[in-house]
Amino acid sequence: TTPIQSAVFPHVMSGIDLVGCAETGTGKTAAFLLPIMQRLLDAQLDAEDAGETRPQATRVLVLAPTRELALQIEEDFQGLGYHTGLSGAAVFGGVAAGPQDRALRAGVDLIVATPRRLLDHINSNAANFESVEVLVLDEADRMLDMGFWPDVRRIVSMLPATRQTLLFSATMSDEVTRSASQIMRDPK
Repeated sequence: TTPIQSAVFPHVMSGIDLVGCAETGTGKTAAFLLPIMQRLLDAQLDAEDAGETRPQATRVLVLAPTRELALQIEEDFQGLGYHTGLSGAAVFGGVAAGPQDRALRAGVDLIVATPRRLLDHINSNAANFESVEVLVLDEADRMLDMGFWPDVRRIVSMLPATRQTLLFSATMSDEVTRSASQIMRDPK
């Protein structure tokens, strides 16, 4: 594992809020995806052992500032989870909204989205986030720089209050820290 992965894996697995800062290319995506996927799989196995079937619902929401990053995260999720049965979808602008709308309505396990396109889908009542357990804000510094923070706050206000919130960034300015404190509970 890389240093950021070693540092955050136990915290992500434990369910606490976390702020992670590391340079681009150090493995931040795997740092949050792998433990989140493990938790999803553990819950799936627990439900199967108890003879229950979990309703299909979005349990993880990842917000990213650009469609390129959203696609990269979703591709990593699909690659890492190829044989797991976990489902995911990317939601971003510049493409037809229909397939994204169907994925949101179906309740795939993980949605990776750019804030503005996700708000478009929320406004059309396609998204249901009442089962979200984990919110990840990736490249939070860029979301602030690009003016997405009001959109992020609006999305966060629609999520369950008892969720885990993870924030990852290449830089940690005072503004990022201040913004994180508004949506997180005592983050490590």
